[in-house]
Amino acid sequence: MRLNIAVLPGDGIGPEIIEQGMKAVKAVCATFGHELHWEEAPAGAAAIEATGEPYPEATHRLCMESDAVFFGAIGHPKYDNDPSAKVRPEQGLLAMRKKLGLFANIRPVTTFPSLIHQSPLRADLVDGADFMCIRELTGGMYFGRPQGRSEDGNTAYDTCVYTRGEIERIIHLAYGYAQKRRRKLTIVDKANVLATSRLWRQIAREIEKEYPDVETEYMFVDNAAMRLIQWPKSFDVIVTENMFGDILTDEASVITGSLGMLPSASIGIHTSVFEPIHGSYPQAAGKNIANPLATILSAALMFEYAFNLPEEAGAIRQAVAASMDAGIVTEDIAQGSKAYATSETGDFIQAAITHLGLRIKN
Repeated sequence: MRLNIAVLPGDGIGPEIIEQGMKAVKAVCATFGHELHWEEAPAGAAAIEATGEPYPEATHRLCMESDAVFFGAIGHPKYDNDPSAKVRPEQGLLAMRKKLGLFANIRPVTTFPSLIHQSPLRADLVDGADFMCIRELTGGMYFGRPQGRSEDGNTAYDTCVYTRGEIERIIHLAYGYAQKRRRKLTIVDKANVLATSRLWRQIAREIEKEYPDVETEYMFVDNAAMRLIQWPKSFDVIVTENMFGDILTDEASVITGSLGMLPSASIGIHTSVFEPIHGSYPQAAGKNIANPLATILSAALMFEYAFNLPEEAGAIRQAVAASMDAGIVTEDIAQGSKAYATSETGDFIQAAITHLGLRIKN
């Protein structure tokens, strides 16, 4: 099989972690006999420095021509500390989502036995937690118009807008994932207050009838935020609108004990983007200390969802588990034992994938 991938390293630790992710991708392709074609392009602050734009047209063309996009991180303190900056790296992420039609962000939240003690929750609450958050990406408050401030600067306003088509699309997607998992879907809204949430609930109730094999529950966002802490194992698939999803997925990510372990996939109309959920962590850039496991696990999602190659995805996940069992991990999760460099962790996983792949083939 030919795999055509656009690689966007981005800013901060992005290039380092993407390098380790590509070691895993190359190992899978070599072991399982796939033809790999990949090309790099700038995005974020790196692209602003090179072209003046955070998501240049040339980068967009490459993404459109690719079967999947493997993405690092966006963000640089130079722009965070400059309120007068008219172009910011994060604008590139929003532009990429809109232009590629990335309408759903998927974040699996899985606990790792060796990290349970690092979770802020009690071990009995998180041990065995395994759920998926699906966030709508192209509508809602972040893209609604009008948006702005009054002439005197003392009043600001944002508009939350959703259409039937946007809601139907992601609700059907969420039911599809629930059918592949434990057949339970939680639809999160604020229908007691917001008109857009009432539309979400109305449409979801219409669609619910098409999936009688899935248990459906409706939950206000404040209750969902509490339940994620009180009883995370009660969830299977969660779907919600853009801003609620932004907040809830970050809350959920902390449950596992490390942001450096969680991958994500953004499913699109034209192509899909696979990236770790953490940011660019500029303080660690160039120090070879960043945790590459979320990026490598994002590569597993890419093989599974973009190329429908679950066996190859499984080889990556087994290799990551092997690295954790062997203690080949970076300083953020080493917990007093020897910490390995970003590149050393990537090398171990590359070798483990090759070994696992050969064993599977034989």
